This record gives sequence, structure tokens and C-alpha cells, in this order.
Amino acid sequence: MPLALLALAVSAFGIGTTEFVMMGLLPNVADDLGTSVPTAGYLVSAYAIGVVVGAPLLTALGSRIPRKRMLILLMALFTVGNLASALAPSFGLLMAGRVLAGLPHGAFFGVGAVVAARLVAEERRARAVATMFLGLTVANIVGVPVATLLGQRLGWRATFLVVAAIGVVAMAALARLIPHISMDQQAGLRHELGALRDRQVVLGLLTAVFGFAGVFAVYSYLASMMTEVTGLAEASVTVVLALFGIGMTLGALIAGPLTDRALRPTLYGSLAALAVVLVLFDFTVHMKWAAMATVVVLGAVGFMTTTPLQMLVMNKARHAPTLASASNHSAFNLANAGGAWLGGVAIAAGWGWTSPTLVGAALAVVGLAIAVTAGVLDRGTSGASRVVASSESVPHLAEVG
Repeated sequence: MPLALLALAVSAFGIGTTEFVMMGLLPNVADDLGTSVPTAGYLVSAYAIGVVVGAPLLTALGSRIPRKRMLILLMALFTVGNLASALAPSFGLLMAGRVLAGLPHGAFFGVGAVVAARLVAEERRARAVATMFLGLTVANIVGVPVATLLGQRLGWRATFLVVAAIGVVAMAALARLIPHISMDQQAGLRHELGALRDRQVVLGLLTAVFGFAGVFAVYSYLASMMTEVTGLAEASVTVVLALFGIGMTLGALIAGPLTDRALRPTLYGSLAALAVVLVLFDFTVHMKWAAMATVVVLGAVGFMTTTPLQMLVMNKARHAPTLASASNHSAFNLANAGGAWLGGVAIAAGWGWTSPTLVGAALAVVGLAIAVTAGVLDRGTSGASRVVASSESVPHLAEVG
């Protein structure tokens, strides 16, 4: 794999760390800024809003900017957002800093996925994209626990200063390792927007929204499940989250080669496995070792969906993939918000701490149904195209005869 993928992975590590670390710092932020923990929880939503808005907006605005320069500019904005968060004197300005830090997230992964795919041969594109995503998964194993510990010991502002420093290192790596990549001849905002009208792209985005929501319906309440139902001590929650991150990393490593070999079967299989594992978790969560083992498997099958979904929208928007690729990350963050909300609704309705597992399984099944529908429609379209091509060739052969 090219060294340039390392620069993308380092950038993904910084982005993943700042996205998830806030969940562990909410009590510290609330105490320091004189607000409640539920109110501080809006900082998680603020980042997600930045991702959803920024992914299509910044990608569209940068459609004519060379991709290497665009990646560096996006990491610069990411760095400024984290620096602003570290220096924010009030809760309102911290909210603004979190939105600012989230704005480049989706656009970076959208552009980065296209760049990663361009760096390798056709048959290794999914593995290249999965390699970039490894930075995101490693952030959950190393970055988030270490950054959380740092914030608890030195104050939450120190965490965001360190993340800003990671952003500077990532910018240097991008400048040094990413080669110049020529712009597509038809690149431009109108052409990129046209790709989003493709039915297969829309169905791919819907699959991401519903299928990945199944992951976050459970992940958002994983800490509470493990303490309230499994009976683990609060100090063990960091270990559980690291186990989930290990599963994510395994899922990324497995998904790359499988997606290169068979994209849609990998997507179908990962969504089906996700639904099954979520149902099983409703039973294993009551047993400590079984619960922790299931957390690893859940992280693996959950993250296995991301690479085929990313490659699907890129393939279907092949001549203008950047905006579609970035919009996929808006879809993932809508899944984040929607899954967390539906899981919370189930708990608030009195269905118990484990109810998000069944909500998540139902969402994964909906995602699988959309994915299968898209596959059937795509196969029908491809078949029709072959029939048309065949019928057009007959007169020509007759003339030759």
C-alpha cells in the first residue's frame, strides 16, 4: 500500500478522536462551564450537525480545488475548530467550536476515499479505502481512551489542544506524502450534483442511514447497558469501548478484501450479521464474558458495512464520486443521531436498558431490505442494458452477412 494512505489514516485518527472523545468528557465540561451533563450532551449533537451540513457544502464549494490542496484545507479547518474548542470561554462558543470542527469531517472522508481509491489498482480500491478508515477505528482503541484520560487529569481543554496538534501533524503528512492528483475533466458542482440524482446512489445513502443506525442505537447506550445490566464497574467502561474499537478495526481489515471480491454480497452479509448479533446481544448482555465477546463481534460486523457502502456510492457515481462519497458520511451521522434517538425512545418507554438491541436489529433489517431492493433493481437495469445492446448489434451482423 502507498505511504500516502498513512497520511490519510493519521488524519482519520485525529478526526475519530475528536468525534468520540466528547462522550467521555461531558462531566468535566459540565462542571467547568457550569451546566448539566444532559445539556453538555448537546456538544455531541453539535459535532454531528457540523458533519451533516459540512459534507455536501464544503465538497460542493471545493469541487474545483485540486484534491491534495482540498485535503490540506479541510484538515486546517479541523485544526482551527479544535483549537477554538480548547480556548472557548463559554458553553455557547464551545458549541460553535464543535460545529466548526465537525464541518470538514464528511468532506475529508469523501475526498479522502476518492484519493485513496486513485492511489491503487482497480482490484485493490476497497482495501485502500478500508486502510484510511483504520485510522478511525484505531482512534477508538487508543485515541479516545488516552484523550479521555488526559482530559480527566489535565482538564478537557488539554484534550482539544492535543487533537489540534494531531491536525497539524496530519497536514504536514498530507503535504509530504499525497501526490498531485489530476482533476477529472468533468469535475464541477453541476456534475457532482447530478450524481446524487442516480437512484442507486440514493438507495445506497438510505441503506447507510437505516443500516448503520442499528449500530448507534446500541453504541450510544453501551456504557449504561454494561453497568446497569451486565454489572461491570464504571471503571471498566473504557475497556468495553476499546473492545468495540478492536472489533471495528477487525471489521475494516476484513471488509476491504471482501468488498474488492464481491461488493453487494459483502454488504448483504454484514447487514444480516449485524441484525443477528444485535438480537444475540439481548441475551449475552446478562453474562460478563459473553457480553464483552459480543461487543467485539458487534464492532466488527457493524463497521464491515462502511467499506461496501462507501464503495457502492463511489462506483455508482463513478464520473463524479466526491460529493456522493462525502454525502455518505452525512448519512452515517444521520444514522448516528437517529439510532441514538430511537434507542433512547425505547428506554424512555420503559422497555428496559436492553431494548436498543432489538431496535437496532430492526433498523439493520430495514437497511438490508433497502440494499437488496437496490441490488435487484440494479440487476434489472443491467440486464435491460445488455438486451438493448444485443438487439442493436443484430442488424449490423445481418448487414455484414
